[in-house]
Amino acid sequence: MHVNKVHHVTTIRRVAQDLGESEDWLAEVANEMEIEDGVIWVYGVGEGGVMAFTDFGIENLVELIKMHKDDPTLLKRWYRQE
Repeated sequence: MHVNKVHHVTTIRRVAQDLGESEDWLAEVANEMEIEDGVIWVYGVGEGGVMAFTDFGIENLVELIKMHKDDPTLLKRWYRQE
């Protein structure tokens, strides 16, 4: 029997607030992440979905933020690849 060890997630709005970043910019950076990186979508009644992160996902996101601040052109390159 598989037991999920994730017992909570934090919404992107809360992470943005905690990190002092723009939610929109953070969403663009987080679009590079996969479920294995600790990002999930949470759906409720009448909602389109909210991006949320496990603790591991927040750690990965912080690393991505550092990379993007070191090289702001990364997002532009990522969009050109799609």
